[in-house]
Amino acid sequence: MDKDLLKPTEAQLKARRKRNIALAIALAVFVVLVYVGSLAKLGPGLFERAM
Repeated sequence: MDKDLLKPTEAQLKARRKRNIALAIALAVFVVLVYVGSLAKLGPGLFERAM
């Protein structure tokens, strides 16, 4: 198979990059929400317990 046929265009590369950035931002927001939700659910007593 000819590899030139599989080479993406500049527009496809830009679209892929934008999509990857959007996914990374969405994942980071999800992680922060889960972290904040966990802290809220566990309450302030989480930081007062003995280690």
